[in-house]
Amino acid sequence: MERTNFEKLRVYQLSEELSDRAWEVASKWERLAQKTVGIQFIKSADSIGANIAEGNGRGSLNENRCFAKIARGSLFEVKHWLRRAYQRRLLSQGEINVFQEIIEELTPKLSAYINSFIRNN
Repeated sequence: MERTNFEKLRVYQLSEELSDRAWEVASKWERLAQKTVGIQFIKSADSIGANIAEGNGRGSLNENRCFAKIARGSLFEVKHWLRRAYQRRLLSQGEINVFQEIIEELTPKLSAYINSFIRNN
C-alpha cells in the first residue's frame, strides 16, 4: 500500500513509534493499571498521529494547523501519563528514558510542523 503524504512525515512516524511503544508497555500491566492509566496513556499517544492524519486530510492549512495543535496537546497529555506511570511504579527509569528519547525528537518537530502552517498562510 502506497504511503500518503502525512505518513512520509517524520513527525507522524515518531508519533507512531510513541504510540506503539505505549501499547507495548501498557498492555503488559495488571488490570487496574490498564483500566486507569493504561487506557488514557494509549489513547493520548494514539491521538497524536490520528490528529496529524486528520488535519492533513481536511484540505485547509488552518484546519491542518488546528489539528496539529490538538496533537501537541495530546503529546503533553502523554507526558502527564508517563509521570503518573513512573510515580506508580508501572514504568522503570529505563522505559522512561526510551519514551523520553522519542519525545525529545517529536516535540520540536511537532512545533515546527505547526509553525510551518503560519508561514504558509
